[in-house]
This record gives sequence, structure tokens and C-alpha cells, in this order.
Amino acid sequence: MFEKILIANRGEIALRIHRACHEMGIKTVAVHSTADAEAMHVRLADESVCIGPPPSRDSYLSIPAIISAATITGADAIHPGVGFLSENATFASMVEEHGITFIGPKPQHIALMGDKVAARGAARELGLPVVPGSDGAVSSEKEALALSANIGFPLLIKAAAGGGGRGMKIAADEAALPEAFRMARNEARAAFDNDQVYMERYLGQPRHIEVQILADGHGNIVHLGERDCSLQRRHQKVLEEAPSPALNDTQCDEIGRTAVEAMKKLGYRSVGTIEFLYEEGEFFFIEMNTRLQVEHPVTEMITGVDLVREQIRAAAGSTLSVAQEDIAYMGHAMECRINAEHWRTFVPSPGRVKAYHAPGGVGVRVDSGLYAGYSVPPHYDSLVAKLVVHGLTREDCIMRLRRTLEEYVIDGIETTIPLHQRLAVTPAFMNGHYNIHWLEKFLAGLEG
Repeated sequence: MFEKILIANRGEIALRIHRACHEMGIKTVAVHSTADAEAMHVRLADESVCIGPPPSRDSYLSIPAIISAATITGADAIHPGVGFLSENATFASMVEEHGITFIGPKPQHIALMGDKVAARGAARELGLPVVPGSDGAVSSEKEALALSANIGFPLLIKAAAGGGGRGMKIAADEAALPEAFRMARNEARAAFDNDQVYMERYLGQPRHIEVQILADGHGNIVHLGERDCSLQRRHQKVLEEAPSPALNDTQCDEIGRTAVEAMKKLGYRSVGTIEFLYEEGEFFFIEMNTRLQVEHPVTEMITGVDLVREQIRAAAGSTLSVAQEDIAYMGHAMECRINAEHWRTFVPSPGRVKAYHAPGGVGVRVDSGLYAGYSVPPHYDSLVAKLVVHGLTREDCIMRLRRTLEEYVIDGIETTIPLHQRLAVTPAFMNGHYNIHWLEKFLAGLEG
């Protein structure tokens, strides 16, 4: 097992990884920008190294700075967390080339699934159902128009190197396709320095269902059920739950087995999440995230499996501590993403936290690095906390969610807690009758 792990991330996920390491008897190294010198994960780590100024490109995205920090401190492994360099195949390769273990998948699998066009082709070969669309990148408006006859409208044009909803445009009909195609390519070029795009059929009312995979590199692969991530704003997840209220046990088992078989063919290692759109009884592969997910606590709450611990063990060469038959699903869990944003306008709200009180009680988990007096910097993603609740039933879970949202105090900055409070009492959410487009319509209908 590793003796010291450098955590190449910040915020709540860095703190989450630190806690798992210490429970395993592993020392930690926190890296941080000058803006994060007082962050909780930096305070708690065994060692810390400042790797640059606030801009991400000069700190958390600086591969030389991170590898140098690992070398100087004698870390024998690097955990990339989520975001930043977590799905950067070049970073993973360079870490390994320096004799340090990268806690994640093989670099070639990161590269494969990071290219959305290649990932679609691989998914098809691995036996995963895919949304009808182009076989590869679409290079011109003329080609897009020709392909649209077979795919059908409406169409979704997506950046091949995309993520987070950037480089995605909808064409309702043939007349709208040329402009949507140009806009998608321009956005893709600006966001990812890669203007390749591909096309898919745009599904009208799908759910976003993802399957959590865990693999040890020795051929042992399990799935830990599904998560429903359909509550989204501008393709960004807002609230996740497990199990999905839209699926029955047979459907869950079927898509879980399909995902496991695909990963066995691929020879996958580490945690991973295969994401699907689900509509009218059919699943369609959209992408695979080759890293830990922000919403991983939802799965941990209903299975009792520590995904970060298993991820670390797999990277160290150990076999999984659980087999598929050992995994039992217990009750229902939900996660609210608490962002430092105005809940109605979604304008970022960095600043000093004047007062902080996290909710507690049975079945409550809060992953956050906030504390009274901490200043939320303006330079990074606005996620500042994850409120996760568990109940014996979905109804119990919702009641617990309402109670904890009332208890949660973050004073001094705006947060999205009021949005979650409204969601928790909305009939469509309470009944589980929502899809990936529902939240946008809900927000459009709100006042104040």
C-alpha cells in the first residue's frame, strides 16, 4: 500500500480524499494555489505545497508544478480528484513516467473515453447501446445535412472533446442545422482548442442515468447500481439520487450487467461511470467518465462501499474487497450540490463565510471544506458543499432532505440552498416525474 499520496485537487473533493487516506493510514500532501492557503484540506494534510498563483492554468493545471511537488515530498502516488487534470491522459502518463502511481485508469482508457467520437465507436464495439448519430466527426455543413436525413430531427451537435455542456447546439430542423453546426464548432474551438463535432439524435424527454463501475485491474469488475442525474441546468447536474425513481429492478440489473461486460472487454481499472440517456424503456450511451464523480457519495450511501478507498486499493494492485453478490442496496439517497451562487440568477457569489452550521442526524452527510471565516475564492468552480441524505424509502429521504436544508446555515455568501428547498416540495420532484429538461422549465416559471 502507498505511504504518501499527493492530492492534485482542491475543495471538498480534496478533503474527501484526505479523509479516506488517513483512515487507511496513508499520509497526504495537499497542493494549493495562493488563493487556497487557508483551505481546510490544506490545514488538515500532513504536508502542503504551494504550486502557484490563483489562476488554474498556473496552479492546479500545471503538470510540472504538481509532479515537482510529488517528487519533493516523496509522494508515491497522485490522486487527481475530479475536474482539473483527472481526465488528462498526458498527465496520467507523465505521472507514471516519473515513477509515481496515478490513482485512476490506464492513460489509454482516459484518452479513448475523453474523445467523444472515439468513445461512441468504442461503446458500439463493446456492446453498449448508442444514440443514433454520425459514426465519427462531421467535417462540414454539407456532410451534416447529408447525414441528417438518416439520423432525423431534432439533432444535437456536440464537441468531440466536450464536457460541461459546452460546444453543444440543437438543430430543430434542416433550416437551423447550418447555423447550429457553425456555433457548435466555434464554441468547441474556443473551449477545447478542438473544433471537431459529431451529431446525435436529440431525445425529447430522456432521463440521465449513470452506472457506477469499480474494477481492480485483475479482471474483477462490479457495478454498484445506477444514479439518476436528470435534474440539470445547462447540462450541469444540480441534484442526484439513487436508485432512479424511473427504473424497475429488472432494468437496473440489465443495464448494470451490460456495463460490467463492456468494461471487462475493455480491461478497465479503477472507478468509472458510464452515462446513458433513458427514454421509453431504452438506454443510449452518451459518455464515460474515467474518474471519481462528484455525486459518488449517493452510491456510497446506498451500498456502504467506500469508492475512494477501493480506487486507492486498485491503484496499489490490490483486488476488490467486494464481489457483485456482496453488493446490497439499502434505501434511498439524494445529493444536493450547494454552489456559491445566487439561487435564482446563478451569478457566482465568492466572499467570506460569516457563519457556518452544517446539518446532522441519522442518514446525513455533508462533504464541504467550508468553515466560519473562510473566504470562498472567485477563481474556481462554485461548488462549495454536497449535502447527502439517506432514508429507508424515497419518501423518508425527501423528508430528511427538507429538514436538513432548513438546518443548513451558510451566511455571508449567496448559495443555492433556497433552490433545493423549493425543489424538495415540488410535486413533480416528489413524484419522481422529471427529465433532463424539466428543471430549466421549472426555473423559468419561478418568481423572485
